Amino acid sequence: MRLTFPRRSILLHTFETLLIGVGGGLLFAWLRLPGGLISGAMIAVAIAAFAGRPLGLPSHLTQTILVLLGISLGSLVSRQMLHDMSAYPLTIALLALATLCATLGSSFYLQRFHAWDRTSALLAGSPGALSQIIMLATERDADVAGIAVVQTMRVIILTAGLPLLLALGGLGAPAPAATQPVVAAPLELAAMGAAAVAGALLLRAIRFPASWMFGAMLGSALLHGSGLIEGGLPPAVRGAALIGIGALIGTRFAKISPRTVLRYIGAALGSFAVAIVISALFVAAVVVVADVRFSDLVVAFAPGAMDAMLALALTLHIDPVFVGAHHLARFVFVSIATPGIVHLFDRPQVDADD
Repeated sequence: MRLTFPRRSILLHTFETLLIGVGGGLLFAWLRLPGGLISGAMIAVAIAAFAGRPLGLPSHLTQTILVLLGISLGSLVSRQMLHDMSAYPLTIALLALATLCATLGSSFYLQRFHAWDRTSALLAGSPGALSQIIMLATERDADVAGIAVVQTMRVIILTAGLPLLLALGGLGAPAPAATQPVVAAPLELAAMGAAAVAGALLLRAIRFPASWMFGAMLGSALLHGSGLIEGGLPPAVRGAALIGIGALIGTRFAKISPRTVLRYIGAALGSFAVAIVISALFVAAVVVVADVRFSDLVVAFAPGAMDAMLALALTLHIDPVFVGAHHLARFVFVSIATPGIVHLFDRPQVDADD
């Protein structure tokens, strides 16, 4: 039996994509930009794609990246964090309501002022969970380019603007030296891998959206939330997964011209403004009813990616437990609610002229 290997062109395109992604991710990380690995890889690959490079990643590598990212996200769950989440019922409830209102508000704006279809508008308006939203958008044949531009602009503005905002208000403080993350033992890593694959295959069997990532996250979260495993993936593996998902998102721009991206900037800025105003109203409400530091609330309620916001919390010396509990709650809410909301609204629209 003769073995078959990927064509040389596919290997070269994959190598080039990963090389560009690694370069961009490491550059942003060297510049100490929050969420630098994923955003740097994404931007670098997107720029190369704009220049006409034939970039892309094969499906098996993509699935591996999604599983590793899911394991990393699930490893954020712990008994301590679950306990902390139960200690913030009011603020987490308001966060869930703020997330829903921001999603619907941004979606209405995109439909009303930019004529987006409902599915694309809902996915673009959903705050945080960028990679999951992109995967769901791909499966739903939504406007992936527009959603990616809107979501990416939101993350870039937040990660660049929040530190400046807090610094100008005198609400940030230098962070202490970061501690080394706990790495799971080899047997625990094997258990996480098995649970992740099992969860992914289970969700894939029931046709759950983005099953590789969500299933891996579920398997990892069950092990960590139950206290059976405390450590996570080695930092290098987690970093590779972040660079990989950033590169994967960047390849979505391979067939999109810069003019098309520029066309979405107005939608991105407008929907971002709507989401920020709604989030700010909820932050103001929490300040009145709860005894929580304003800087903690700002980062916890910021409608950005969980990794980026947690990085900001560490950088700005903001309570990482409070921020982590709330962004994990937002992530869970978005992961559970978004597919249902999309399914509810994902129906053929009737033209006004009919």
